[in-house]
Amino acid sequence: MAQGVLFGLAARTVNTPTLSPEPFGGGRMVVRSVNPATGEEIERFEEFTAKEIDARLARADDAFRAWRRTPFSERAERMHAVAEVFRRHKRAYGETMAREMGKPIRDGVAEAEKCALAFDFYADHAAEFLGEEAIATEAKRSFVRYDPLGTVLAVMPWNFPFWQVSRFAAPALMAGNVGVLKHASNVTRCALQIEEAFAEAGFPEGVFQTVIVSGANVAPIVRDPRVKAVSLTGSEKAGADVAQVAGSVVKKVVLELGGSDPFLVLRDADLDEAAKNASTARCMNSGQSCIAAKRFIVEAPVHDAFVEMFAHHADRLKVGDPMKEETEVGPMARPDLRDDLHRQVKESVARGARVRIGGRPMPRPGAFYYPTILVDVRPGMPAYDEEVFGPVAAVIRANDEREAVRIANDTRYGLGASVWTADAERGARLAAEIDAGMVFVNRRVASDPRLPFGGVKWSGFGRELGPHGIREFVNAKTVVVG
Repeated sequence: MAQGVLFGLAARTVNTPTLSPEPFGGGRMVVRSVNPATGEEIERFEEFTAKEIDARLARADDAFRAWRRTPFSERAERMHAVAEVFRRHKRAYGETMAREMGKPIRDGVAEAEKCALAFDFYADHAAEFLGEEAIATEAKRSFVRYDPLGTVLAVMPWNFPFWQVSRFAAPALMAGNVGVLKHASNVTRCALQIEEAFAEAGFPEGVFQTVIVSGANVAPIVRDPRVKAVSLTGSEKAGADVAQVAGSVVKKVVLELGGSDPFLVLRDADLDEAAKNASTARCMNSGQSCIAAKRFIVEAPVHDAFVEMFAHHADRLKVGDPMKEETEVGPMARPDLRDDLHRQVKESVARGARVRIGGRPMPRPGAFYYPTILVDVRPGMPAYDEEVFGPVAAVIRANDEREAVRIANDTRYGLGASVWTADAERGARLAAEIDAGMVFVNRRVASDPRLPFGGVKWSGFGRELGPHGIREFVNAKTVVVG
Protein backbone atom coordinates (compact mmCIF):
# COMPACT_ATOMS: atom_id res chain seq x y z
CA MET A 1 0.00 0.00 0.00
CA ALA A 2 1.14 3.52 -0.63
CA GLN A 3 2.51 5.51 2.26
CA GLY A 4 0.24 7.68 4.41
CA VAL A 5 -0.16 9.70 7.57
CA LEU A 6 -0.26 8.31 11.10
CA PHE A 7 -2.97 5.67 11.29
CA GLY A 8 -4.47 6.96 8.04
CA LEU A 9 -3.97 3.53 6.44
CA ALA A 10 -2.85 5.29 3.27
CA ALA A 11 -3.99 3.78 -0.02
CA ARG A 12 -6.44 1.40 1.58
CA THR A 13 -8.40 3.93 3.62
CA VAL A 14 -9.96 7.33 3.26
CA ASN A 15 -7.79 10.35 4.05
CA THR A 16 -9.43 12.09 7.00
CA PRO A 17 -8.70 15.37 8.80
CA THR A 18 -6.45 14.92 11.80
CA LEU A 19 -8.18 15.54 15.11
CA SER A 20 -6.57 16.48 18.40
CA PRO A 21 -3.89 14.04 19.60
CA GLU A 22 -5.70 13.87 22.94
CA PRO A 23 -7.68 10.64 23.51
CA PHE A 24 -10.49 10.37 20.93
CA GLY A 25 -9.93 13.91 19.69
CA GLY A 26 -11.70 17.09 20.61
CA GLY A 27 -14.62 17.06 18.19
CA ARG A 28 -17.10 14.90 16.35
CA MET A 29 -16.12 14.37 12.75
CA VAL A 30 -18.53 13.63 9.93
CA VAL A 31 -17.52 10.70 7.70
CA ARG A 32 -18.68 10.93 4.08
CA SER A 33 -19.32 7.93 1.87
CA VAL A 34 -18.78 8.76 -1.82
CA ASN A 35 -19.51 6.58 -4.86
CA PRO A 36 -16.18 6.39 -6.78
CA ALA A 37 -17.96 5.54 -10.03
CA THR A 38 -19.92 8.81 -10.04
CA GLY A 39 -18.36 11.10 -7.42
CA GLU A 40 -21.76 11.43 -5.72
CA GLU A 41 -22.10 11.42 -1.95
CA ILE A 42 -24.05 8.40 -0.70
CA GLU A 43 -24.47 9.10 3.01
CA ARG A 44 -22.83 10.57 6.09
CA PHE A 45 -21.94 9.14 9.46
CA GLU A 46 -20.90 10.79 12.70
CA GLU A 47 -17.73 9.66 14.40
CA PHE A 48 -18.32 8.06 17.78
CA THR A 49 -17.71 10.16 20.86
CA ALA A 50 -15.26 9.09 23.56
CA LYS A 51 -18.24 8.06 25.69
CA GLU A 52 -19.66 5.87 22.93
CA ILE A 53 -16.31 4.18 22.32
CA ASP A 54 -15.84 3.60 26.03
CA ALA A 55 -19.28 2.00 26.20
CA ARG A 56 -18.46 -0.37 23.35
CA LEU A 57 -15.16 -1.40 24.89
CA ALA A 58 -16.91 -2.02 28.21
CA ARG A 59 -19.55 -4.11 26.43
CA ALA A 60 -16.82 -6.13 24.71
CA ASP A 61 -15.03 -6.70 28.01
CA ASP A 62 -18.23 -7.95 29.63
CA ALA A 63 -19.10 -10.16 26.67
CA PHE A 64 -15.68 -11.82 26.72
CA ARG A 65 -16.19 -13.20 30.22
CA ALA A 66 -19.10 -15.32 29.03
CA TRP A 67 -17.99 -15.96 25.44
CA ARG A 68 -14.64 -17.47 26.46
CA ARG A 69 -16.52 -20.11 28.48
CA THR A 70 -18.94 -20.91 25.67
CA PRO A 71 -18.26 -24.42 24.31
CA PHE A 72 -16.80 -24.73 20.81
CA SER A 73 -20.02 -26.41 19.71
CA GLU A 74 -22.08 -23.35 20.61
CA ARG A 75 -19.60 -20.95 19.05
CA ALA A 76 -19.68 -23.09 15.91
CA GLU A 77 -23.47 -22.96 15.81
CA ARG A 78 -23.35 -19.14 15.78
CA MET A 79 -20.54 -19.12 13.23
CA HIS A 80 -22.45 -21.38 10.86
CA ALA A 81 -25.43 -19.07 11.35
CA VAL A 82 -23.46 -15.98 10.30
CA ALA A 83 -22.26 -17.89 7.24
CA GLU A 84 -25.89 -18.34 6.25
CA VAL A 85 -26.59 -14.66 6.87
CA PHE A 86 -23.78 -13.76 4.47
CA ARG A 87 -25.13 -16.11 1.84
CA ARG A 88 -28.66 -14.78 2.28
CA HIS A 89 -27.59 -11.14 1.91
CA LYS A 90 -24.75 -11.60 -0.57
CA ARG A 91 -26.40 -9.51 -3.26
CA ALA A 92 -27.08 -6.63 -0.87
CA TYR A 93 -23.51 -6.79 0.44
CA GLY A 94 -22.17 -6.81 -3.12
CA GLU A 95 -24.23 -3.71 -3.93
CA THR A 96 -22.86 -1.90 -0.88
CA MET A 97 -19.28 -2.72 -1.91
CA ALA A 98 -20.00 -1.50 -5.44
CA ARG A 99 -21.40 1.80 -4.16
CA GLU A 100 -18.82 2.49 -1.48
CA MET A 101 -15.54 1.40 -3.09
CA GLY A 102 -16.33 0.50 -6.69
CA LYS A 103 -15.99 -3.29 -6.63
CA PRO A 104 -17.78 -4.93 -9.59
CA ILE A 105 -21.02 -6.45 -8.33
CA ARG A 106 -20.17 -10.01 -9.32
CA ASP A 107 -16.88 -9.76 -7.40
CA GLY A 108 -18.68 -8.38 -4.35
CA VAL A 109 -21.17 -11.25 -4.36
CA ALA A 110 -18.28 -13.71 -4.66
CA GLU A 111 -16.53 -11.96 -1.77
CA ALA A 112 -19.57 -12.44 0.48
CA GLU A 113 -19.69 -16.12 -0.47
CA LYS A 114 -16.00 -16.51 0.36
CA CYS A 115 -16.62 -14.99 3.79
CA ALA A 116 -19.26 -17.66 4.42
CA LEU A 117 -16.71 -20.35 3.53
CA ALA A 118 -14.29 -18.96 6.11
CA PHE A 119 -16.96 -18.90 8.80
CA ASP A 120 -17.90 -22.51 8.07
CA PHE A 121 -14.26 -23.59 7.95
CA TYR A 122 -13.44 -22.30 11.41
CA ALA A 123 -16.75 -23.47 12.82
CA ASP A 124 -15.80 -26.98 11.69
CA HIS A 125 -12.11 -26.96 12.64
CA ALA A 126 -11.52 -24.56 15.58
CA ALA A 127 -11.86 -27.24 18.25
CA GLU A 128 -9.35 -29.39 16.38
CA PHE A 129 -6.87 -26.54 15.89
CA LEU A 130 -7.05 -25.45 19.52
CA GLY A 131 -7.29 -28.81 21.23
CA GLU A 132 -5.03 -29.60 24.17
CA GLU A 133 -1.63 -30.99 23.16
CA ALA A 134 -0.07 -33.60 25.41
CA ILE A 135 3.72 -33.45 25.80
CA ALA A 136 5.68 -36.22 27.50
CA THR A 137 7.75 -35.09 30.51
CA GLU A 138 8.69 -36.61 33.87
CA ALA A 139 5.50 -35.13 35.35
CA LYS A 140 2.28 -37.12 35.61
CA ARG A 141 0.74 -34.96 32.94
CA SER A 142 2.01 -32.10 30.80
CA PHE A 143 0.05 -30.35 28.10
CA VAL A 144 -0.46 -27.09 26.25
CA ARG A 145 -3.88 -25.47 26.10
CA TYR A 146 -4.90 -22.48 23.99
CA ASP A 147 -6.83 -19.79 25.82
CA PRO A 148 -8.33 -16.65 24.25
CA LEU A 149 -6.80 -13.25 25.02
CA GLY A 150 -9.88 -11.00 25.17
CA THR A 151 -10.86 -8.05 23.01
CA VAL A 152 -9.05 -7.90 19.67
CA LEU A 153 -9.11 -4.59 17.80
CA ALA A 154 -9.25 -5.00 14.02
CA VAL A 155 -8.09 -2.04 11.91
CA MET A 156 -9.23 -2.96 8.43
CA PRO A 157 -8.89 -1.57 4.87
CA TRP A 158 -11.42 -0.76 2.18
CA ASN A 159 -10.26 -2.92 -0.73
CA PHE A 160 -11.92 -6.18 0.41
CA PRO A 161 -14.28 -4.67 2.97
CA PHE A 162 -16.10 -7.89 3.93
CA TRP A 163 -13.40 -10.50 3.35
CA GLN A 164 -10.64 -8.73 5.30
CA VAL A 165 -12.93 -8.50 8.32
CA SER A 166 -14.08 -12.10 8.03
CA ARG A 167 -10.60 -13.56 7.87
CA PHE A 168 -9.89 -11.82 11.19
CA ALA A 169 -13.25 -12.41 12.84
CA ALA A 170 -13.80 -16.08 12.03
CA PRO A 171 -10.67 -17.42 13.79
CA ALA A 172 -10.59 -14.79 16.54
CA LEU A 173 -14.17 -15.34 17.63
CA MET A 174 -14.02 -19.12 17.33
CA ALA A 175 -10.96 -19.02 19.59
CA GLY A 176 -13.12 -17.33 22.24
CA ASN A 177 -12.02 -13.74 21.72
CA VAL A 178 -14.35 -10.83 21.02
CA GLY A 179 -13.83 -8.32 18.22
CA VAL A 180 -14.01 -4.55 17.80
CA LEU A 181 -13.81 -3.34 14.21
CA LYS A 182 -12.40 0.03 13.14
CA HIS A 183 -13.02 -0.06 9.41
CA ALA A 184 -11.81 2.30 6.70
CA SER A 185 -13.96 5.40 6.72
CA ASN A 186 -15.04 5.12 3.09
CA VAL A 187 -16.69 1.72 3.73
CA THR A 188 -18.59 2.60 6.89
CA ARG A 189 -21.87 1.13 5.63
CA CYS A 190 -20.04 -2.15 4.97
CA ALA A 191 -18.78 -2.09 8.56
CA LEU A 192 -22.26 -1.56 9.96
CA GLN A 193 -23.70 -4.33 7.80
CA ILE A 194 -21.08 -6.74 9.11
CA GLU A 195 -22.01 -5.87 12.69
CA GLU A 196 -25.68 -6.37 11.82
CA ALA A 197 -24.87 -9.78 10.31
CA PHE A 198 -23.36 -11.05 13.56
CA ALA A 199 -26.37 -9.75 15.47
CA GLU A 200 -28.75 -11.43 13.02
CA ALA A 201 -26.85 -14.70 13.48
CA GLY A 202 -27.53 -14.58 17.21
CA PHE A 203 -24.08 -13.73 18.56
CA PRO A 204 -24.31 -12.37 22.11
CA GLU A 205 -24.25 -8.58 22.42
CA GLY A 206 -20.70 -7.24 22.52
CA VAL A 207 -18.98 -10.21 20.85
CA PHE A 208 -18.59 -8.29 17.58
CA GLN A 209 -18.93 -4.51 17.34
CA THR A 210 -18.03 -1.67 14.98
CA VAL A 211 -16.67 1.71 16.05
CA ILE A 212 -16.77 4.70 13.71
CA VAL A 213 -13.59 6.61 14.46
CA SER A 214 -10.98 8.48 12.43
CA GLY A 215 -7.57 6.97 11.85
CA ALA A 216 -5.99 9.72 13.95
CA ASN A 217 -7.90 8.43 16.97
CA VAL A 218 -6.97 4.77 16.77
CA ALA A 219 -3.98 5.04 19.13
CA PRO A 220 -6.03 5.62 22.31
CA ILE A 221 -8.08 2.50 21.55
CA VAL A 222 -4.91 0.46 21.03
CA ARG A 223 -3.62 1.69 24.41
CA ASP A 224 -6.87 0.97 26.25
CA PRO A 225 -6.22 -1.86 28.75
CA ARG A 226 -9.42 -3.62 27.71
CA VAL A 227 -7.94 -4.20 24.25
CA LYS A 228 -5.57 -7.17 24.40
CA ALA A 229 -4.33 -7.44 20.79
CA VAL A 230 -4.52 -5.76 17.39
CA SER A 231 -4.92 -7.05 13.84
CA LEU A 232 -4.15 -4.51 11.13
CA THR A 233 -4.26 -4.70 7.37
CA GLY A 234 -3.04 -1.52 5.71
CA SER A 235 0.02 0.42 4.65
CA GLU A 236 3.51 -0.21 5.94
CA LYS A 237 3.47 3.20 7.63
CA ALA A 238 0.19 2.49 9.39
CA GLY A 239 1.48 -0.92 10.44
CA ALA A 240 4.69 0.51 11.88
CA ASP A 241 2.73 3.19 13.75
CA VAL A 242 0.25 0.73 15.25
CA ALA A 243 3.03 -1.71 16.14
CA GLN A 244 4.90 1.08 17.89
CA VAL A 245 1.89 2.05 19.99
CA ALA A 246 1.00 -1.57 20.75
CA GLY A 247 4.61 -2.32 21.64
CA SER A 248 4.66 0.55 24.10
CA VAL A 249 1.91 -1.22 26.06
CA VAL A 250 3.17 -4.75 25.27
CA LYS A 251 0.30 -6.02 23.13
CA LYS A 252 0.31 -8.68 20.42
CA VAL A 253 -0.04 -7.40 16.84
CA VAL A 254 -0.58 -9.15 13.51
CA LEU A 255 0.24 -7.00 10.47
CA GLU A 256 -0.67 -7.62 6.83
CA LEU A 257 0.83 -4.73 4.91
CA GLY A 258 1.83 -3.85 1.36
CA GLY A 259 3.03 -6.02 -1.45
CA SER A 260 4.79 -5.77 -4.79
CA ASP A 261 4.25 -9.35 -5.82
CA PRO A 262 6.46 -10.78 -8.57
CA PHE A 263 4.92 -12.87 -11.36
CA LEU A 264 7.78 -14.88 -12.88
CA VAL A 265 7.32 -16.15 -16.44
CA LEU A 266 10.05 -18.65 -17.35
CA ARG A 267 10.98 -19.53 -20.91
CA ASP A 268 9.21 -22.91 -20.80
CA ALA A 269 5.88 -21.51 -19.54
CA ASP A 270 2.56 -21.76 -21.37
CA LEU A 271 2.63 -18.11 -22.43
CA ASP A 272 -1.02 -17.68 -23.30
CA GLU A 273 -2.15 -19.26 -20.04
CA ALA A 274 0.31 -17.08 -18.12
CA ALA A 275 -0.85 -13.97 -19.99
CA LYS A 276 -4.56 -14.66 -19.31
CA ASN A 277 -3.82 -15.08 -15.62
CA ALA A 278 -1.55 -12.03 -15.64
CA SER A 279 -4.36 -9.76 -16.85
CA THR A 280 -6.71 -11.05 -14.16
CA ALA A 281 -4.06 -11.02 -11.45
CA ARG A 282 -3.16 -7.40 -12.17
CA CYS A 283 -6.61 -5.88 -12.75
CA MET A 284 -8.84 -7.77 -10.31
CA ASN A 285 -10.38 -5.28 -7.87
CA SER A 286 -9.02 -2.54 -10.17
CA GLY A 287 -5.54 -3.65 -9.17
CA GLN A 288 -6.22 -2.65 -5.57
CA SER A 289 -5.07 -5.80 -3.82
CA CYS A 290 -2.06 -6.47 -1.66
CA ILE A 291 -1.59 -9.85 -3.36
CA ALA A 292 -2.22 -8.64 -6.90
CA ALA A 293 0.67 -9.46 -9.22
CA LYS A 294 2.47 -6.16 -9.80
CA ARG A 295 5.93 -6.89 -11.24
CA PHE A 296 5.92 -9.25 -14.24
CA ILE A 297 9.43 -10.66 -14.56
CA VAL A 298 9.87 -12.43 -17.88
CA GLU A 299 12.84 -14.40 -19.21
CA ALA A 300 14.31 -12.66 -22.26
CA PRO A 301 13.63 -15.37 -24.89
CA VAL A 302 9.85 -15.12 -24.34
CA HIS A 303 9.60 -11.49 -23.18
CA ASP A 304 8.26 -9.93 -26.37
CA ALA A 305 5.76 -12.70 -27.09
CA PHE A 306 4.45 -12.59 -23.53
CA VAL A 307 4.01 -8.80 -23.62
CA GLU A 308 1.90 -9.05 -26.78
CA MET A 309 -0.31 -11.76 -25.30
CA PHE A 310 -0.59 -9.87 -22.02
CA ALA A 311 -1.65 -6.71 -23.84
CA HIS A 312 -4.17 -8.67 -25.91
CA HIS A 313 -5.95 -9.99 -22.80
CA ALA A 314 -5.68 -6.85 -20.65
CA ASP A 315 -6.93 -4.57 -23.41
CA ARG A 316 -10.14 -6.60 -23.66
CA LEU A 317 -11.15 -6.37 -20.01
CA LYS A 318 -14.57 -4.76 -19.58
CA VAL A 319 -14.17 -1.54 -17.59
CA GLY A 320 -17.30 0.24 -16.43
CA ASP A 321 -20.19 0.62 -14.02
CA PRO A 322 -19.55 -1.72 -11.06
CA MET A 323 -23.30 -2.35 -10.75
CA LYS A 324 -23.36 -4.11 -14.14
CA GLU A 325 -22.84 -7.87 -14.18
CA GLU A 326 -20.56 -7.76 -17.23
CA THR A 327 -18.09 -5.31 -15.64
CA GLU A 328 -14.70 -6.83 -14.84
CA VAL A 329 -12.84 -3.68 -13.75
CA GLY A 330 -14.53 -0.89 -11.84
CA PRO A 331 -13.24 2.50 -10.73
CA MET A 332 -10.48 2.98 -8.22
CA ALA A 333 -11.78 3.62 -4.73
CA ARG A 334 -11.04 7.36 -4.67
CA PRO A 335 -9.93 10.06 -7.12
CA ASP A 336 -6.79 10.82 -5.11
CA LEU A 337 -5.70 7.18 -5.46
CA ARG A 338 -6.18 7.37 -9.22
CA ASP A 339 -4.18 10.59 -9.33
CA ASP A 340 -1.31 9.11 -7.34
CA LEU A 341 -1.31 6.07 -9.61
CA HIS A 342 -1.04 8.35 -12.64
CA ARG A 343 1.88 10.14 -10.98
CA GLN A 344 3.70 6.81 -10.68
CA VAL A 345 3.06 6.05 -14.34
CA LYS A 346 4.20 9.48 -15.54
CA GLU A 347 7.37 9.42 -13.42
CA SER A 348 8.21 5.91 -14.64
CA VAL A 349 7.76 6.97 -18.27
CA ALA A 350 9.87 10.07 -17.68
CA ARG A 351 12.66 7.76 -16.49
CA GLY A 352 12.51 5.49 -19.54
CA ALA A 353 9.55 3.11 -19.22
CA ARG A 354 7.27 2.72 -22.25
CA VAL A 355 3.49 2.45 -22.23
CA ARG A 356 2.31 -0.63 -24.14
CA ILE A 357 -1.39 -0.05 -23.43
CA GLY A 358 -3.32 2.43 -21.29
CA GLY A 359 -1.27 4.84 -19.26
CA ARG A 360 -3.89 7.43 -18.37
CA PRO A 361 -7.16 8.10 -16.52
CA MET A 362 -10.33 7.34 -18.45
CA PRO A 363 -12.16 10.45 -19.75
CA ARG A 364 -15.40 9.82 -17.88
CA PRO A 365 -16.91 10.64 -14.48
CA GLY A 366 -15.52 8.65 -11.58
CA ALA A 367 -12.07 7.42 -10.58
CA PHE A 368 -11.47 5.16 -13.58
CA TYR A 369 -8.03 4.29 -14.97
CA TYR A 370 -7.25 2.35 -18.13
CA PRO A 371 -5.68 -1.09 -17.60
CA THR A 372 -2.02 -0.31 -18.25
CA ILE A 373 1.12 -2.23 -19.16
CA LEU A 374 4.53 -0.59 -18.80
CA VAL A 375 7.60 -2.19 -20.40
CA ASP A 376 11.33 -1.48 -20.06
CA VAL A 377 10.80 -1.00 -16.32
CA ARG A 378 14.01 -0.71 -14.32
CA PRO A 379 15.20 0.19 -10.81
CA GLY A 380 14.78 3.86 -9.97
CA MET A 381 11.26 4.01 -11.41
CA PRO A 382 8.16 4.11 -9.18
CA ALA A 383 6.76 1.14 -11.14
CA TYR A 384 9.78 -0.90 -10.00
CA ASP A 385 10.49 0.50 -6.52
CA GLU A 386 7.04 1.30 -5.10
CA GLU A 387 3.83 -0.58 -4.52
CA VAL A 388 1.59 0.31 -7.46
CA PHE A 389 -1.96 0.02 -6.12
CA GLY A 390 -4.05 0.14 -9.27
CA PRO A 391 -4.45 -1.52 -12.70
CA VAL A 392 -0.87 -0.89 -13.85
CA ALA A 393 1.51 -3.74 -14.66
CA ALA A 394 5.30 -3.34 -14.69
CA VAL A 395 7.05 -5.77 -17.08
CA ILE A 396 10.72 -6.41 -16.36
CA ARG A 397 13.06 -8.38 -18.62
CA ALA A 398 15.32 -11.01 -17.00
CA ASN A 399 18.21 -12.70 -18.81
CA ASP A 400 17.67 -16.06 -17.11
CA GLU A 401 16.12 -17.87 -14.16
CA ARG A 402 18.74 -16.72 -11.68
CA GLU A 403 18.25 -13.07 -12.60
CA ALA A 404 14.47 -13.50 -12.43
CA VAL A 405 14.73 -14.68 -8.83
CA ARG A 406 17.13 -11.87 -7.97
CA ILE A 407 14.69 -9.28 -9.36
CA ALA A 408 11.78 -10.95 -7.56
CA ASN A 409 13.62 -10.46 -4.26
CA ASP A 410 14.76 -6.92 -5.12
CA THR A 411 11.97 -5.26 -3.11
CA ARG A 412 11.29 -4.32 0.47
CA TYR A 413 8.07 -6.33 0.30
CA GLY A 414 7.54 -10.08 0.63
CA LEU A 415 3.87 -11.01 0.54
CA GLY A 416 3.10 -13.30 -2.40
CA ALA A 417 4.69 -14.50 -5.63
CA SER A 418 3.84 -16.77 -8.53
CA VAL A 419 6.05 -18.80 -10.86
CA TRP A 420 4.93 -19.94 -14.32
CA THR A 421 6.79 -22.87 -15.84
CA ALA A 422 6.13 -26.18 -17.61
CA ASP A 423 8.19 -27.91 -14.91
CA ALA A 424 6.16 -27.82 -11.70
CA GLU A 425 9.04 -29.25 -9.66
CA ARG A 426 11.29 -26.49 -10.96
CA GLY A 427 8.69 -23.98 -9.78
CA ALA A 428 8.53 -25.59 -6.34
CA ARG A 429 12.32 -25.49 -6.12
CA LEU A 430 12.39 -21.79 -6.98
CA ALA A 431 9.67 -21.14 -4.39
CA ALA A 432 12.23 -21.88 -1.69
CA GLU A 433 14.44 -19.08 -3.04
CA ILE A 434 11.79 -16.35 -3.22
CA ASP A 435 11.39 -14.09 -0.19
CA ALA A 436 7.62 -14.22 0.29
CA GLY A 437 5.02 -15.56 2.67
CA MET A 438 3.22 -17.36 -0.17
CA VAL A 439 4.43 -18.73 -3.51
CA PHE A 440 2.06 -20.25 -6.08
CA VAL A 441 3.26 -22.29 -9.06
CA ASN A 442 1.16 -21.97 -12.24
CA ARG A 443 -1.63 -20.37 -10.24
CA ARG A 444 -2.51 -16.83 -9.23
CA VAL A 445 -1.82 -15.91 -5.61
CA ALA A 446 -5.04 -16.09 -3.61
CA SER A 447 -6.15 -16.32 0.00
CA ASP A 448 -7.73 -19.57 1.19
CA PRO A 449 -9.27 -20.16 4.65
CA ARG A 450 -7.39 -23.48 4.82
CA LEU A 451 -3.91 -21.97 4.31
CA PRO A 452 -1.89 -19.44 6.30
CA PHE A 453 -1.81 -15.96 4.79
CA GLY A 454 0.83 -13.30 5.45
CA GLY A 455 4.21 -11.97 4.48
CA VAL A 456 7.79 -11.13 5.42
CA LYS A 457 9.95 -8.01 5.31
CA TRP A 458 7.84 -4.83 5.02
CA SER A 459 4.79 -6.90 4.15
CA GLY A 460 4.26 -7.54 7.84
CA PHE A 461 4.39 -10.38 10.32
CA GLY A 462 2.07 -12.95 11.81
CA ARG A 463 -0.42 -15.06 9.90
CA GLU A 464 -4.11 -15.05 9.18
CA LEU A 465 -6.20 -18.07 8.13
CA GLY A 466 -5.41 -21.76 8.34
CA PRO A 467 -4.49 -23.42 11.63
CA HIS A 468 -1.74 -20.83 12.07
CA GLY A 469 -4.15 -17.91 11.97
CA ILE A 470 -6.36 -19.09 14.81
CA ARG A 471 -3.32 -19.48 17.07
CA GLU A 472 -2.21 -15.84 16.71
CA PHE A 473 -4.60 -14.44 19.32
CA VAL A 474 -4.44 -17.11 21.99
CA ASN A 475 -2.28 -17.82 25.01
CA ALA A 476 -0.34 -21.04 24.49
CA LYS A 477 -0.50 -22.02 28.14
CA THR A 478 1.75 -24.75 29.55
CA VAL A 479 0.07 -26.88 32.23
CA VAL A 480 2.10 -29.39 34.24
CA VAL A 481 0.44 -31.73 36.74
CA GLY A 482 2.81 -33.31 39.28
